[in-house]
Amino acid sequence: MQQQLILDDALIAKYDQSGPRYTSYPTAVQFHDGFGNADYARIARESNASGRPLSLYFHIPFCDTICFYCACNKVATKDRSKGGEYLRRLHREIALQAELFDADRPVAQLHWGGGTPTFISHDEMRELMRVTGDHFHLLPDDQGEYSIEIDPREATAETVALLREIGFNRMSLGVQDFDPRVQRAVNRLQSEEQTLAVLEAARAEGFRSVSIDLIYGLPFQSRESFERTLERIVEAAPDRLSVFNYAHLPQIFKPQRRIDARALPPPEVKLEILHMTASKLADAGYVYIGMDHFAKPDDELARAQREGTLYRNFQGYSTHADCDLIGLGITSIGKVGNCYAQNLKELESYYARVDAGELAIFRGLELTPEDELRRDVITRLICNFVLDYQSVERRWGIDFQAHFRDELRRLEEMAADGLLELDKKGIRVRPVGRMLIRNICMVFDAYLERAAGQRFSRVI
Repeated sequence: MQQQLILDDALIAKYDQSGPRYTSYPTAVQFHDGFGNADYARIARESNASGRPLSLYFHIPFCDTICFYCACNKVATKDRSKGGEYLRRLHREIALQAELFDADRPVAQLHWGGGTPTFISHDEMRELMRVTGDHFHLLPDDQGEYSIEIDPREATAETVALLREIGFNRMSLGVQDFDPRVQRAVNRLQSEEQTLAVLEAARAEGFRSVSIDLIYGLPFQSRESFERTLERIVEAAPDRLSVFNYAHLPQIFKPQRRIDARALPPPEVKLEILHMTASKLADAGYVYIGMDHFAKPDDELARAQREGTLYRNFQGYSTHADCDLIGLGITSIGKVGNCYAQNLKELESYYARVDAGELAIFRGLELTPEDELRRDVITRLICNFVLDYQSVERRWGIDFQAHFRDELRRLEEMAADGLLELDKKGIRVRPVGRMLIRNICMVFDAYLERAAGQRFSRVI
């Protein structure tokens, strides 16, 4: 399978538009408050018949300082006692959720995200994992995919050793850019030494995979400045990289109002950065997974993509397609059975609900069979860049070309432009179309016209 990123400026210019990132389908835009605790509890209990393993996502929302580019749900505070207050409720929510699921369903995947998960103390980290293990069937060391997001400014070698001890075997490090001028503009002062010390500590402790996050399109970035950061990262040789396009939406994300829009690089410079990044990473041996993600050829993600088993969820790409995902903590989103469920977004309302002994869900969606069919089609395309009609027909009992007659007609222009190949057997996304995979997936999105007023990030 060709896994290199190939860019075509003319096609990028033609197809560069806003659209969903498809960490779910239907997207969160379709979630509604008519779906609540009772609906979720019913579907969760029904899911036990499947025997599927579980995936747990914990949202730790606190940050000591705010990065101006950030679009995550977070709480800025220097008061570390707030972590304990939050964790008391999180422990209760763990117990409430665990009551819905059979105790023998293994946790194949676990992830702490934020915010800054390492905002909490070492003792609190240890206790959170202990409570989780008391209520869910955690797997022995390295049998599951247990990952954590790390801000290198909030982690020491001692922290890394503790995380490995309590069961984590993968981590992602937030870097964004090493250039001091860029860091000052986005309020994230972080030295190379801090970052690389954490990476080396992870290797010394036996973490199986380390990923680094970069962002292009930030204030004062140029092709040359970003290349210096990228060269330093390539030298460090992380297992994976995520190279995100900064989406400047200050009307939605208040911290972004602190960024001077006049200092943002123009589209042509962002495209230069993207070209340079694709070339540098290819030369260094990384393959393009899709949607901003690169990995070494022997990484689990790269292997899963070649084998056609890659999956995508709210944490990005995954090798565990068969899990029911339980979201824990404020704003977390779960995917259990044929539903999505999202927790309350504000601390006070979350605390009140959990203190009352209730789940914290405030909206969600129970998928129709048509939703599930289209989710399967979109997932296959965005993960594996290929779609076999017969495979979909066997699973869903449809005639693919009849069911999706209008969609296939709309893909003909993309085929003529060289983004993909269409024939009687299926759809194959060509290398030049992989950067524009969101455009291809959008053709199968039955809700997109109704979501026209929503703000999505641009595909490039």
